[in-house]
Amino acid sequence: MRYLTVIRHAKAVPAAPGQADEDRPLAPRGRRQCAWLRERALDPEGLGAYGPARVLVSAARRTRETYGAALEFTPFVAQAVVERAIYNGRREVSAADLLDVLRAIDDETTSLAVVGHNPTVFEFVIAVATHPPAALRDDRYPLAGAIVLAVPGPGPVTGGPYDVVAVFAPPA
Repeated sequence: MRYLTVIRHAKAVPAAPGQADEDRPLAPRGRRQCAWLRERALDPEGLGAYGPARVLVSAARRTRETYGAALEFTPFVAQAVVERAIYNGRREVSAADLLDVLRAIDDETTSLAVVGHNPTVFEFVIAVATHPPAALRDDRYPLAGAIVLAVPGPGPVTGGPYDVVAVFAPPA
């Protein structure tokens, strides 16, 4: 069995006047959320149980910082790929768009993960999960939250349906 883990970036600071949305860094709360998520990624019975994964990371600063602080250099990660196409600050990125990019990196043997943005990650999990988890409420995905879907093999990642096997959401 392999897995697809969908992660929303941690809390970022609001854009400063004249600052591009893509350049927003993590807030102190976001750094704490990443520390919490990193503990789970290092835990072989926590998030670490669902790797090693090939991780697709949005090109936005807050997603790259979330990846670096929460996942980089953990056993959860086999490889990371930064991808501009899943940053939805320049255009709306749909669940289908995300699936297309995931398929492009899918070697059909390695677990996959994505570090992306709301509403894309929310819409993606709603679209592919057999039963969306309670953590997805009010059309929001928890900041620094990770939802793990079981991908039965063999074959490429598809539009599902996939069972939710774990949910990791840091305390508010």
